[in-house]
Formats: sequence, C-alpha cells, structure tokens
Amino acid sequence: MTGDVLLYVVMLMLPVAALISRRLPVGEVVKMALAWLAIFALLYLAIAAWQQATGTGTAAREQPRYTGNLT
Repeated sequence: MTGDVLLYVVMLMLPVAALISRRLPVGEVVKMALAWLAIFALLYLAIAAWQQATGTGTAAREQPRYTGNLT
C-alpha cells in the first residue's frame, strides 16, 4: 500500500516539475489542466453511454436480463 502511494506521488511530481521548470504563467497552467479534465470527463461519459447502450459494463452484469420466459 505504501509503495503504491509513493509511486503515485512520484508519477504526479514528474509532470508538475516539468511545468514548473517551463515557468508558465499560472493562468495558462490552470487553463490547460481544466482542458485536460474536460477531455477525460467527456471520454468517461462517452464510454459510460456506450456501455449502457450496448448492455456491457458493471451495471449490466448486476441486473438479470429478460430471456422471454414468464414462468
């Protein structure tokens, strides 16, 4: 568990250090971060909608499917 947290901290520090070394204005960094957040959010919503439409994913596996038998 501690090794995982350390790995994630290092993985987060590398891009942050690269942005700091470029000395970009804070406004541009915030704008880029919000743009990436929007991209990942839209991608997540598109995948969730696709899974719901095709009947795949975890929500579809939890609900029983109608097989045509009413007995």
